[in-house]
Amino acid sequence: MTPATAIPLPAAQALRKLGRELALARRKRGISTADMAGRIFVSRDTLWRLERGDATVALGTLATAAFILQLHDRLANLAAPASDALALSLDERRLPKRIRRPRT
Repeated sequence: MTPATAIPLPAAQALRKLGRELALARRKRGISTADMAGRIFVSRDTLWRLERGDATVALGTLATAAFILQLHDRLANLAAPASDALALSLDERRLPKRIRRPRT
């Protein structure tokens, strides 16, 4: 099984969406594919793969592209504990139902 086919479908869809949004951000900033590829030190083919959501593109390439587009703060907060709804709900479930005083 290749890495591109080994990832779950929702993750692949998220990567495609991320790629489309990176391409849109690049175009809104008026940066050509040749200039963007040069600024992140990759070939235009790699940039195109990133913008299509190819799972085999290096994470460093994504991080550099986010930095060039001034989106790196969002990337840094991707797994922030304060915005992790599942972890917050699990923490809440672990709280005791009631607290008893110790016997004296």
